[in-house]
Amino acid sequence: MDISVIVPLYNEEESLPKLFDWLERVMTEHHFTWEVIFVNDGSTDHSWEIIESLQQRSSNVHGIKFRHNYGKSPALYCGFRRASGDVVITMDADLQDSPDEIPELYRMIKEENYDLVSGWKKKRYDSKLTKNLPSKLYNATARRVTGLKLHDMNCGLKAYRNEVVKNIEVFGEMHRYIPYLAKNAGFTRIGEKVVQHRKREFGESKFGLNRFVNGYLDLITLWFLFKFGKQPMHFFGLYGSLMFLLGFVSIIVVGVNKIVALSRHVKAILITDSPYFYLAMLAMILGTLLFLTGFLGELITRNSTERNNYLIEKEI
Repeated sequence: MDISVIVPLYNEEESLPKLFDWLERVMTEHHFTWEVIFVNDGSTDHSWEIIESLQQRSSNVHGIKFRHNYGKSPALYCGFRRASGDVVITMDADLQDSPDEIPELYRMIKEENYDLVSGWKKKRYDSKLTKNLPSKLYNATARRVTGLKLHDMNCGLKAYRNEVVKNIEVFGEMHRYIPYLAKNAGFTRIGEKVVQHRKREFGESKFGLNRFVNGYLDLITLWFLFKFGKQPMHFFGLYGSLMFLLGFVSIIVVGVNKIVALSRHVKAILITDSPYFYLAMLAMILGTLLFLTGFLGELITRNSTERNNYLIEKEI
């Protein structure tokens, strides 16, 4: 199979018929063998009924229905597991991503040997205050931290070589950083393509401003896991040891000052009356806790077997 298109969605009943017709036209014109996997992320409207009707109409349609709303990352994770096309395309269901971009994305993967091609919505139709400006700040930070020179890390329209999606784990809200996940997994041929951004035709965005706050927290998490995820003691142990050593030296300095004062018959305050004594003790305690955190982290090292266990009600 040439292409698998994965479409995560939440309450997009108006958009789905038009999106499928558009996909079908593009795939037919370019003679692709293809499938589309709609991942219904706990929609409360008639989205699943529409997916079922589309599946009856075309064998190219497949669907996954979550029992409740998990989020975009779990939807992509389950879609990736099921995708069988040589090239995997992800796109949003709100018609803001154009299926006409798919043939060129496919060509870049197959002929230019990219592992991943990320869309860049250079001209956007979103509100400048609530989306454009925060998005630019977010992407600038992401470029600095990840080392990837992508202008639009969070663009939903992306193309992947099949082996990429089979070797990355998308969880939590890490869908924003899939190129970084791919890079960390050893897939370094990552490109970018300017894509068309269209105005939303139906409904309104399901994402609020809190996604930017969550995005920064997820970026820090990914950076830490890549740097120290396999060896957390290298981070916690190092800084814990340094803090303990600083506190220990401070305790010695306070004690030596007391001894010197007594030897010179100078009246000195009790060690326990000195604020430096308590600051030094705090540093030693925090250092010990950090060291123990690193030790426990080494024992755990992300062995949760339930992290990507999602309740799927139906598959078609």
